[in-house]
Amino acid sequence: MKKKIIAISALAALALSATTAMAADKPALAFVVNAASDFWKLAEAGVKAAQKELPGYELQFRYPAQGTAALQNALMDDLVAAGTDAIMISSADPKNSIDAFNRIAGQVPLFTTDSDAPQSKRIAYLGSSNTDAGVQAGEIAVKAMPKGGKCMGFVGFLGADNAKERIAGFKKAVEGKGIELVDVRADDVDFPRARSNVDDVLAANPDINCMVGFYSYNPPKIYEALQAAGKLGKITVVAFDEDPITLGAVKDGSFAGTVVQDPYQWGYQGTKLMAAYLEGDKSKIPQNGLIIVPTKVIDKSNVDAFSSELKARIGG
Repeated sequence: MKKKIIAISALAALALSATTAMAADKPALAFVVNAASDFWKLAEAGVKAAQKELPGYELQFRYPAQGTAALQNALMDDLVAAGTDAIMISSADPKNSIDAFNRIAGQVPLFTTDSDAPQSKRIAYLGSSNTDAGVQAGEIAVKAMPKGGKCMGFVGFLGADNAKERIAGFKKAVEGKGIELVDVRADDVDFPRARSNVDDVLAANPDINCMVGFYSYNPPKIYEALQAAGKLGKITVVAFDEDPITLGAVKDGSFAGTVVQDPYQWGYQGTKLMAAYLEGDKSKIPQNGLIIVPTKVIDKSNVDAFSSELKARIGG
């Protein structure tokens, strides 16, 4: 019996070794995100959908241990050392990651998504126009507050291009409309801090009658704080992305609306773009290096249809 168990174990080990070798023979593509947020589940679903169409590739979806540039860059180094053939990344801090990006780009094809690093040697950016998304958010505010108001913004990384572009777009849309974005509070993707930022504003700034959540998890934290303070529905809220709490608040009228991106397509199109590039097809890379996936506004009129689409994409 003991010899039989040893033989079975040896066969299992041999099978595992063969499977590992087969995986190692396939080109590996990695999609690296900037934080462990539910927002990225749709991108992960997109990568899984692409995997079905790319059986000759090993696709990886990687979350850093924390949303910092240092850990992201270390993760990319590890991926390259392990034999990864191409990487797409949403950088937590692109301005301070240029050297690291260029080092990686010198070894494997590097692409960006969500938060671009245009000064680096990345090949292309695939994602939203964050400026256009910011403008759409501002238009939601203008429609919801025809008499004007004072807004406070909340975001993860103030230094990230996606944050700066959304803020700039919002300001552009509300200019001359009697709406002021007084300030934007950062939280470095620390969820308790994201909530406390809202609580602090409610306590110290009674003149604020509008809040803008620029990252996907900010609107739910705004919702929690307003609900606890008994001010839900009394302060205009403009959101970004499609967290279930956000969509529920749009549906019941607690939020004026939300600007949604399409991270599913980032994952799906992004991995297929990397595969095509490795195969020598560079026709999908535009001259300006920007592949824009449009954003759209979700309000009470279309929130149900949008929610159904999301459930279909992530299997409920």
